[in-house]
Amino acid sequence: MNKLTVDLGERSYDIMIGSGLLRDPAIFRRVIRCPHVMVVTNDTVAPLYLETVRETLSSFCTVETCVLKDGEVYKTMDSFGQVITAMLSRRMGRDSTVLALGGGVVGDIAGFAASACQRGVDFVQVPTTLLAQVDSSVGGKTGVNHPLGKNLIGAFYQPRGVIIDLSCLATLPRRELSAGMAEVIKYGIIWDADFFRELEDRMPDLMALDMDLMAHAVSRCCAIKAEVVRQDEREGGIRALLNLGHTFGHAMENFAGYGVWLHGEAVAAGTVMAATLACSRGLLGADELSRITALMVQAGLPVTPPEGMTAADFLELMKLDKKVRQGVVRYVLPRGIGSAAVFADVTPEEVVMTLGRVRG
Repeated sequence: MNKLTVDLGERSYDIMIGSGLLRDPAIFRRVIRCPHVMVVTNDTVAPLYLETVRETLSSFCTVETCVLKDGEVYKTMDSFGQVITAMLSRRMGRDSTVLALGGGVVGDIAGFAASACQRGVDFVQVPTTLLAQVDSSVGGKTGVNHPLGKNLIGAFYQPRGVIIDLSCLATLPRRELSAGMAEVIKYGIIWDADFFRELEDRMPDLMALDMDLMAHAVSRCCAIKAEVVRQDEREGGIRALLNLGHTFGHAMENFAGYGVWLHGEAVAAGTVMAATLACSRGLLGADELSRITALMVQAGLPVTPPEGMTAADFLELMKLDKKVRQGVVRYVLPRGIGSAAVFADVTPEEVVMTLGRVRG
């Protein structure tokens, strides 16, 4: 097992990465200090792992469950309320723990509920998708979507720990594996050029679930995320770089309808748009743009926006992005592979041009 630490002073916590961890009570005992646990999962993950986790936890605490519907379309205040109602109806007090068992949607909803119920109870992340393992389970962003935009309702609320069982990836549909790989690639683009080259060299093996390689990739992504969060917990500066591709991507998700495009698929196409814009500004070489696009394709990801989505659609929907400041949309753009920065001076004309170049 590999252990990393997110260093946030008194809110510090460990990320534990390995195979077979769902069956290890000692791992869960490290992060659960309360006698009453609510496992929040969904109706896809529950048949696969809920009984295993319940059996593991039952050796030292009382276990309740709340099973949500699966999908981004259910990342709503109604699902948030479902978790709160489940906790209150079962008399779960402040000496309780919410344990999120699932992907990013489950983790975001469960974490938001943990932050609000009884003004805050303990929260543990047990991510089962690649995207959640490398990104959403670490860093304390929780929340739900609103019809006007993605993740517009929520809170920063750090977990007490993150337990990543790589064995869960064996049951992940290939489309979900590809979606998670978009976030893996993102870390190479914004932070680590050597890691990006490793991904170029070994992407087929990663997609074939070479577990030694996957353990290395997940650990590297988590280490980068932990360092970024340590420096900027509430996204006042450097943490915004983790949103590479997300400004364009969230607009695509909204346009298509939540759940039609997976989050990672939208991030992939959004990253190619951001890279194309960076290339037109001279921040990124044409060869680097080609490498980014090729690696996304190699991972089975889309590199162009949804059919029928216009520049006007992008410009309108991106006004709702969380990075907007005083009405100005802020874009994360790569400055060569391995580095990125936030720009607030992108013009509508550049967005029009970028969309035209991506569509060819």
